[in-house]
Parts: sequence; structure tokens; C-alpha cells
Amino acid sequence: MGIPGMKKLSIGGLVARLPIIQGGMGVGVSLAGLAAATANEGGVGVIAAAGIGLLEPGSIKDFFEANVRRLKEEIRKARKLTTGILGVNIMVALTDFAAMVKAAIEEKIDIIFSGAGLPLNLPEFLGSSRVTKLVPIVSSGRAATIILRRWTERYDYLPDGFVVEGPQAGGHLGFKPEQLDDEAFSLERIVPEVIEAARPYGERYGREVPVIAGGGIYTGGDVRRFLDLGAAGVQMATRFVTTVECDADEGFKRAYLEAGKDDLEIISSPVGMPGRAIRNGFLDGVKRGLRKAFACPYHCVSTCGGPGAPYCISLALKNAVRGRLGEGFAFAGTNAWRAERIVTVKELVASIGEEYDRSGA
Repeated sequence: MGIPGMKKLSIGGLVARLPIIQGGMGVGVSLAGLAAATANEGGVGVIAAAGIGLLEPGSIKDFFEANVRRLKEEIRKARKLTTGILGVNIMVALTDFAAMVKAAIEEKIDIIFSGAGLPLNLPEFLGSSRVTKLVPIVSSGRAATIILRRWTERYDYLPDGFVVEGPQAGGHLGFKPEQLDDEAFSLERIVPEVIEAARPYGERYGREVPVIAGGGIYTGGDVRRFLDLGAAGVQMATRFVTTVECDADEGFKRAYLEAGKDDLEIISSPVGMPGRAIRNGFLDGVKRGLRKAFACPYHCVSTCGGPGAPYCISLALKNAVRGRLGEGFAFAGTNAWRAERIVTVKELVASIGEEYDRSGA
């Protein structure tokens, strides 16, 4: 099903009845359960690859092998639950980026979404396969232009779309701290920039490059606003956390339900980027200078400070996703405080549809 009056989203010939991509949320927040439920409602369901191997017992011994093994398992599991469109989110900054991309392509995943760095060589992994579509995640028109030029000149490959993530997103952010509240870097500004950057390339190849807006989009009214701005669709992540099908522990979901507006804060991540999270005792302790001792057995993110960091972000996020918020924290978008109850994905989509209709009245 889709939402009456809301246009469909086409990515590389794949057509989603609902122009909504469920954003990938790492270390176990969005796995097969949430992705399949979203796809069944007509949207694009996304499995996040980051830290996925940590969910396997004993993965510390063969972390990178566990990552590939678990990613393939989640894709296969999701395929059994839906015939809809499925994607994976693979961060460029992952140390095993190449292995994860190859695994996803081997499993014939519909779409790879890739950000946290510029995926300049992503098309080379396709080989002769044209099943999987490639969608970079960018935070500026300049980044989109760099990718467009590199992919078309080196690989003769036009991106199948772009996701544009603005500064109100959750998790790691592709902006400097001082840019987060600067209107010049707002999603409303950068979406048109990316559309204009992609336009001449689309004309050259004879097909449109869909641009999807993400970061701070929470209601059906927000969806309408960005579709009217020229976006082909939207990416929503935060609102999908408080669903029955979200793969995180109930304690993780409660952190969203209990958060107030002032509990959303910007942190300095050990991986060298600012991030938005829900304030809690763990993060307060870090700000007071308390170190969480750990040994780094895998160096999963290439930009991480390793043992010199105040804590291991992968372990902190894994603990939170499993409901152990005293030993970690929850990443979240700027609107996380608005969550009021746990609903099914079907109920969520219906609510978004109602909000969309009201916003057009």
C-alpha cells in the first residue's frame, strides 16, 4: 500500500509505493525485523551494517568475519519476511567497508546506501552485476558533485539517487559543530543544492537522479514540505525507533519515550565526528572526564581514536541497543523527544498519511 495523494519513489527502476526510506540505524537498531516491516508497507526498509557482527556471541574473536556473516543472515531473513524493497546502509568509514559491500552485492540487496565519507569507488564493486542500486549519502551539493564527476568519469555510472542528510539527523553528523545551527547548512538549503548538482548529469544520461531528504523529518507535514521542495522522497529514522518491529530492546525505545526536548545533545564521538544523542548518566560521566576502560580488539571505524578514546563507541551503542543504558547511550534525531508511545510500523505509516493529508488542507 501507499498513501493516497503521495507520489511513489523510483530508484534505479525500483518503485516504492511509499516515498519513505527507513534510515539505517547501526549496531542492531534496524535489522531484518524493522526493514521488512517497512518494506511491507511500501517503503524502503534498511538494514544497518555498522557493528552488526557485535550482535553475535563471541564475535570479539572474529569480528570482521562475524560482520559479513551476520549481514548476509539479516538480508536473507528480511527476504523471507517481505517481497518489498530492501537496502543496507554501509558507512565508508568502516574498516571492512569493501567486504561488507561485496557481501551485500552477493546477496543481491536492492540498494546500498553509503555515507560517513565519500563512497568514491563504490561502483567498482558491482562488477557485471546490475541488480544492486547505489545511493550515496551526502551533506552538501559539493560532495554530490565530487561523486557525480568521479562515478561518471571513472565508471560511466550515474548514481541511482542521493540521500541528503541535514544537521538535525541522529547519530554521526557530516557537519562541523558550528554548522549545526547555521541556516546556510539547513536541509531546506542543501536539498535544492544537490538537486541542481545532479540535474545536468541526469540530462546527460537521460534519466532523473532522485534526491531524498533526511534529517529531522518526523511528520507527514514534513514529508509534504520536502516533496514540495523538489525531493523525490524522504528518509526517516528516529520515528521508526518507537515501533514494535524496531529490532532494539524495549529499554532503548523507552529512552526515546522518556526524553525531553532538552535531553537531545551534541556529543564529540570517539570516531572524530559530532553526533546527536539522548543525554544520560553515561554521557554525563564522559563529560566529567570519566573513562570507560576497554581494549580495542577490532578497530571497526577507520577514524576512531582507539584505546586513547574515553570509551568504545561500538560497545556503548551495543549496550544501549540491548537495553543497558547505564553502560551506553542512544543516538537520536532532534525530534526524538516527540515520541509518545510504541506503535506498529503499519500504524506509524497510517499516522504519517493522516498528517500528510492534514498538512495539505
